[in-house]
Amino acid sequence: MSHEIRTEPLTAAAFAPFGDVLEASGHPDRIINQGLCGRFHDRARLEFGADGRAGVSIFDATPRALPYMLDMVERHPDGAQCFVPMSLQPFLVIVAPDAGGRPGRPRAFVTDPGQAVNFLRGTWHGVLTPLHAPGLFAVIDRIGPGPNLEEHWFDRPFTVIEG
Repeated sequence: MSHEIRTEPLTAAAFAPFGDVLEASGHPDRIINQGLCGRFHDRARLEFGADGRAGVSIFDATPRALPYMLDMVERHPDGAQCFVPMSLQPFLVIVAPDAGGRPGRPRAFVTDPGQAVNFLRGTWHGVLTPLHAPGLFAVIDRIGPGPNLEEHWFDRPFTVIEG
């Protein structure tokens, strides 16, 4: 099996098994604020478990570059996690299907400016990986008791290259 992963554009259809792509595409669902604002309504399936609540944090991540060494993925069994960039720069999104409690072969996406992602509860994913400064993101995820993080370290790292 090749340990190179080629990036692909982030589309709602390609990302659907792992979560939601948040973007202002198509026509707004509603026009609000005296006709001056289009609302693209309810774009993420957020879930935080019975004993959790939504929290909004600000992350300031160091930008990375391609090729990128992927040696670890993580998942959050008790809640979704949503990465919303605070700039119009693309970022790298890595996900992997679940294969019996372990991650399967990863996939790598590069966002378009203005796209955000929501990882569904229990989805294996890479860490926050901006490709340009600033690496500022609003992150919406579960705040609550108990551990909500599982990490998996690959025996052999993958190399993510431009598609």
